[in-house]
Amino acid sequence: MTTTADPGNPRALVLLNPHAGGGRAGRLYAPLAKALADVPRGDGVAVPHFTLTDSEATAVACIDALPHNSRVVVVGGDGTLNRLLPALLRGGHSLGLVPAGSGNDTARALGLRGMTCDAALRLALSGEATPIDVGEATFELPQGPQVVPFLSSLTAGFDSAVGLRAINGPRWLRGLPRYLLATFGELAALRNWPLQVTTDGELIHNGPALFASSLNTPTFAGGMPAVPHARNDDGRLDLLLAGPFGLAGTLLMLPLLLAGRHLGRAKVRTRAFHEMVISSTQPVPLAADGEYLGEAPQITVKVLPDALRVVRAGAALCSPPCTRTISD
Repeated sequence: MTTTADPGNPRALVLLNPHAGGGRAGRLYAPLAKALADVPRGDGVAVPHFTLTDSEATAVACIDALPHNSRVVVVGGDGTLNRLLPALLRGGHSLGLVPAGSGNDTARALGLRGMTCDAALRLALSGEATPIDVGEATFELPQGPQVVPFLSSLTAGFDSAVGLRAINGPRWLRGLPRYLLATFGELAALRNWPLQVTTDGELIHNGPALFASSLNTPTFAGGMPAVPHARNDDGRLDLLLAGPFGLAGTLLMLPLLLAGRHLGRAKVRTRAFHEMVISSTQPVPLAADGEYLGEAPQITVKVLPDALRVVRAGAALCSPPCTRTISD
């Protein structure tokens, strides 16, 4: 559905990924379309154009066609956001989010987790956007150099391998349970990687490790409180380095991670940084915002301060854009 544009109002694009949340997001199409038809004109409210697309390329083309500094509302989860993030950054657009994914760690960090779809849509369209940091990973794959921005996390090692299993896991299983099932599957092939980790020019680790993750949000993997003190607006990223661990040590560490009680334990370290380099004598599996990227022997991770403007919970509304209740 596309509404008629009003040249006097700013533009907004509402993108729905029907595959998010194991396909559950697709059921939001009809109620979203009805709600958006009631968006009032005037008073600075963005006039929405609603697009349902199965194609990442189509979604990116829609974003690229917008005027600079438009509002893009994404109905989806962390993976959807990750795939659209380069286009959002290119256009200098502001982001509104209606959480509809399996993990929703970015939504948690923005205070949106648990909001009704109707409330999230109203906020996403008309809320004030403020800047947050974005992470950026640079590495080499056989097909060439890669530069991947991320909003929540960049993982290297065990958690990336788990992420790949989660992507290929049962579609009916969502959120943390999906990652737990994938975790138990990866334990059967447990590996530690020989990692050399340098943060802001200082060598902090040289030896085997289970994983080295970069957090821009307090949680990853569908709600695991990896670095509870992490913030996406402090101009830094947070490293979570774990291991080396054998099977027994990993089985003891994972429940602590799930409970947020892993920090300060032996073989678990965290450090805030602006730029980090991870090197290995063998390729290490990588994932960004839960999206598997491949394997690389070296990766550079840095923070891009205040790179994206987003709408958080509690942001002031310009005016109520719709009154219908949306439910799935």
